[in-house]
Amino acid sequence: MERLGLVGLPNSGKTSLFNALTGADAPVASHPFTTTETVVAAAPLPDSRLDALAHMSSSRKVVHAGMEVVDIAGLVSGASTGEGLGNRFLAGIREVDALCVVLRAFENPEVPGDTDPVEALATLELELVLADLATVETQLDKRRRAAKSDKSLAGEIAAMERAYKELSAGVPLYRAGLDPADRAACKSLFLLTDKPVLAVVNVGDDQLDQADDLAGAVAAALGGHGEALGVCVQLEAEASRLAPDERAELLEGLGLGAGALTRVAQRAYLLLGRRVFLTTGDKESRAWSFRAGASAAECAGVIHSDLQRGFIRAEVIHWDELIELGSWAAAKSAGRIRLEGKDYEVLDGDVLEIRFNV
Repeated sequence: MERLGLVGLPNSGKTSLFNALTGADAPVASHPFTTTETVVAAAPLPDSRLDALAHMSSSRKVVHAGMEVVDIAGLVSGASTGEGLGNRFLAGIREVDALCVVLRAFENPEVPGDTDPVEALATLELELVLADLATVETQLDKRRRAAKSDKSLAGEIAAMERAYKELSAGVPLYRAGLDPADRAACKSLFLLTDKPVLAVVNVGDDQLDQADDLAGAVAAALGGHGEALGVCVQLEAEASRLAPDERAELLEGLGLGAGALTRVAQRAYLLLGRRVFLTTGDKESRAWSFRAGASAAECAGVIHSDLQRGFIRAEVIHWDELIELGSWAAAKSAGRIRLEGKDYEVLDGDVLEIRFNV
């Protein structure tokens, strides 16, 4: 599973978001560093498409896709030089595939900490940039010495020098506009700012009408290189502990529809480069995770290696078209099921049946 790392200043609400996404019960308190160790849990991906297919097929079992969510110890200014939990925080970030930056906007006199989400973003980015700058500087020195006897390192050194220039200007690599080849050349360094970013602006329940404006200010600060969502994390965490019908009633009563938690999970999943195809029947409806851009044969292999090895054709229809027609049999009778070959690029929300022979 791909890993989404939750990053934030102390008391930003990231552990509450972690609990809401995963159903975990990690301790939450109003003092800094309640989280001192990296905590990992699986988070199911809410998917109304899958639920609709399961209802259509009267499936006895429903299996959602998911991801791993990592609650990383809080960062403070100076973390790159060892302040707070410094190195422990930075090590946790190196192990994830994408970052969800949790930024506090809610006011609470009993909870210490700044409430300017744009300023919090700047602090987080600065610490990550400084840590990356130290890494690149060290590795550049090693590569330059090695290049005296190995001329093949010239391209990698040039890419690292361009990354160093951006970092020196205080720009995280995820919004530096580096050439993809340069970023690929720096992959071996496991740089902290070379990860896609989603920002969650944590608002109070009295700020729900300001959520979009607060998120918009953060999105502007990200310069179009990351999405920002306004979420009342405390409210979503409380709702997540309720039974589904009670949760829906609470959120609907507050005018929040399905709530923001589903949007956070779905945006994070896309950020990780994952997509979902679906299978459905009376026994089971299931969401299968695949890498964006994967072929039909590769997706068959997600189900079982035998299906990829003996792949013949994929029967394909998009989920909403299938729901409209009412059943797989009806879709087939109407001639709406397409036959696709092994090189077909599967789309998010496609429903597949694989023909194979081993």
